[in-house]
Parts: sequence; C-alpha cells; structure tokens
Amino acid sequence: MQTLARLFMIGVSLVVLAASWLYLHVHSSVTLPAKPYEFSIPPGSNLTQAAQQLSDAGLFPTKWSLIILARYRNLESAIKAGDYRLTENITQVALLDYLTQGDPKQLEVKFIEGWTFAQLRKALNEHPAIENRTGNLSEQEILRLIGASETIAEGLFFPDTYYFIRDSSDIGILQRAYQAMQNHLQTHWETRSASLPLSTPYEALILASIIEKETGLKKDRPEIAGVFINRLRKGMRLQTDPTVIYGMRDQFDGNLRKQDLQTDHEYNTYTRNGLPPGPIAMPGLASIRAALNPAETDALYFVAKGNGESQFSANLDEHNKAVYQYQKKQK
Repeated sequence: MQTLARLFMIGVSLVVLAASWLYLHVHSSVTLPAKPYEFSIPPGSNLTQAAQQLSDAGLFPTKWSLIILARYRNLESAIKAGDYRLTENITQVALLDYLTQGDPKQLEVKFIEGWTFAQLRKALNEHPAIENRTGNLSEQEILRLIGASETIAEGLFFPDTYYFIRDSSDIGILQRAYQAMQNHLQTHWETRSASLPLSTPYEALILASIIEKETGLKKDRPEIAGVFINRLRKGMRLQTDPTVIYGMRDQFDGNLRKQDLQTDHEYNTYTRNGLPPGPIAMPGLASIRAALNPAETDALYFVAKGNGESQFSANLDEHNKAVYQYQKKQK
C-alpha cells in the first residue's frame, strides 16, 4: 500500500509539474524569427497543420503545446485561414487568440495570370497599404532578399490573391508568392507524365509561361502543351510568337512583323532551338498542369481561330490550310 501511495504521489507531482510547465510555457513570450514576421495559414489547414507550420518556422520548439492549449480551450476547430503579421514577441495564448479571431483589417493585392514581373512590381508599388522596400532594388537583389536561388525573377511568383495587414512589406508578399509557386511546381513535377523532354521544374515553368501567353482558353492548354512537347521531342523549334514579343521588350509596338521573327535574340524561338532562357510571364495552375501532363496528340502545329480557340494540325499542309481559313481568308 505504501508503494502504491508513493507511486500515486509521484504521478500527481509529475502531472502538477507538467501542468505548471505548460502554463508557464504558453504564457511566456516567443521570439519572432523576424520583425515584423508575416505568415499565411492556407485554406483548409487544421490545427495540427497550423501548429506544425509555426513550429517549423521556429516560433516554438514543439507543435504539441499549441495543440494541447487549443484543445483545452475548445478552439481546435476555430483556426482561421488567412495572412498574419506579428510585430512584437507574443505568447502562445495570444497567438492562439490571434489565429482564432482573425484580423478584420486585412487587405488584398492580386497577381494576375500572364502578368510579367514588371506588372507585378507595379501593382505592389502602387498599392497604398503596402510598404515598398524593393522600389530601388534590382531583380537580383530582390531574389536574394526573398531567399530565391534563381537569377531571373520573371515567372517565379504564383498568380493569386494575397491578403495582408496594412503596412506589410512587399518583400513579405513576394516571399509568399515565390513559395507558393515553388510548392505548386514541386507538387505537379512529382506527378508529371513519363518521358517528358523537361529536365527540371524550372524548365516546366518556362513552358507553362509560354502556354499561358498562347491561350486564355483552359481546355486548349493541354493540347497546346502537347504540340510543344512533340516539337521538343523531335528537335523542332517552338516558333511561338509570345517569346519573340517578350524578347523585343519596348520595341514591340503591337504589330509582330516577319522581320521581327527573323531577328535573332535569346527569346526568339523561330531562330533558336529549345526553350528560351527563362519564363515570359506568371503561369497559372492550369498552364502548369498542362506543361507537366500534356495531351497525347500527334499535332505539331496550331493556329488561332479568332474566337479564342485554336485549330490543331498534324502536318504542315493541314496547318497552312488552317492558317488560310482562319487568318488570311478572314483578313
């Protein structure tokens, strides 16, 4: 009996010590990885996922204290998706309140599919509620600040609506958009079709950006991707106008001429084989999926019909007839 009583007292003491430690732990301030610290809880995230995300970011050593605290306060289902900004060190109790109450003052900025990096920067610079820290920086300096390993900023940011709190920095928003693109690329790279002539997710991003600029019609994208994949496999040039236009920069006046197609530069896919050196715009999810899971087709050519759709052809004779029907004849 004495042994049982001793074990009981030890057990009670351990519970009291654990409870005391937990109380002190959740009421002690955690040091932010950076000030201000911005993070996003994706839609559909549950308590465990949110706690793991914040633990991985270094806000606290283990996810379990936040999980236990939320369950104790019956708030495990109350975590709100959204974008958050912390300016001072915060306790886990206050952090849980923040995550469950949300922030009614959140604003938004939209990055549109097909935008260039210049258009994205313009949207950030002109937003009155965003703190501009990158206005005088080069692309390479911006990429270093957000932790990107690439040297070309074009296409690296996922087009979406980003929510933020007033006076959030453009750097924080760019970091989130960059990470979103990396996540989407990696996810779809792992489920890509077999034997694609693409060596890296970055090459897939380049192709996806071309598909994005070639059509706004979602249903045509897989087949357009199939055409480009077929051309890459055969060693044919891609011969896509959007890359030429992108490479012309400010020289493009809205009218693409035969001379422009014949003037060599690194983005001219009429004069050079393979993919251009980098993306030409921000591709959306549909274009990324199409690039990595293209339609099975024997088509090698396509031409715009004039109604948003494309006509696909397996050989040059068919293509020339389609060009005459849908472009030259109409003109």
